[in-house]
Amino acid sequence: MWRDAYYLMRPLIPRRFQLLARRQFVRIKRSRSHSIWPIDPDSAVPPENWPGWPGGKQFALVLTHDVDTQSGHDKCLRLMALEKDLGFYSAFYFVPERYSVSPELRKKLLRNGFEVGVHGLIHDGKLYSSRRTFLERARKINGYIREWGAVGFRSPAMHHNLEWIHDLDILYDASTFDTDPFEPQSDGLGTIYPQWIGNNGGGYVELPYTLVQDFTLFILMGKKDISIWQKKLDWVAAQGGMVLLNSHPDYMRFHPKEQSREVYPAVLYRDFLEYLLNTYSDRYWHALPKDVAEYCIDGIARK
Repeated sequence: MWRDAYYLMRPLIPRRFQLLARRQFVRIKRSRSHSIWPIDPDSAVPPENWPGWPGGKQFALVLTHDVDTQSGHDKCLRLMALEKDLGFYSAFYFVPERYSVSPELRKKLLRNGFEVGVHGLIHDGKLYSSRRTFLERARKINGYIREWGAVGFRSPAMHHNLEWIHDLDILYDASTFDTDPFEPQSDGLGTIYPQWIGNNGGGYVELPYTLVQDFTLFILMGKKDISIWQKKLDWVAAQGGMVLLNSHPDYMRFHPKEQSREVYPAVLYRDFLEYLLNTYSDRYWHALPKDVAEYCIDGIARK
């Protein structure tokens, strides 16, 4: 398939040409996707037996971060400090065999009330290339899940096979989205709510992201403000859904001297958090992904 061919050839393509091609792809797809992006009206239907959010809150807020590179890994504490300063917490997903994942960093995140999850194994686009490859890597991924005390997983590049993911020892997966035509595997889950993925009496909770990723918004689209995040947040909140954001410390610029075409000012992420605080105050349930998954298992999966 074309995706496998792309990942086979990608190491030979200069990064700037990769970005140029992806930006052009996004422009074309956006012009054809007005009816489903950034908002797909059909995604607002709650799951069967939906009990609402804890405490009668209007909507849920879940913050997550994929840490794709060593550079992103080294920015995690600055991102944690930014969130803590405003009273937020989040989940960080690390790639076990792409860079050195510091045990001290993982422990510090956990001590401060954050969550740690697993983000694939190598981040080479080949996790789902065959059933055999997936099973071989799943054994290693499960080892890291046990070692890190993690319960959550997200595939690199949002690739997914919801049936195969049953082979992972997880409480939840976060490898999908409600609607995102710009992803290489663009089949969205079609909902702004968590979804139970059952299998032979067991299963896991699928948590789709519902706000466009920061890389797509700021690096590929070149946006300079958070208006698209705000628009989608307001809509999801009005529907009573789950606002789940997937961002990356790799692409955040915390220091003005950091110059790259692949970073955006971290203040934009802070602007988003401040908008939440100023606009919605105590109207949302702010939770870690694992807490949302546990709530959904108790609330909908066992009914």
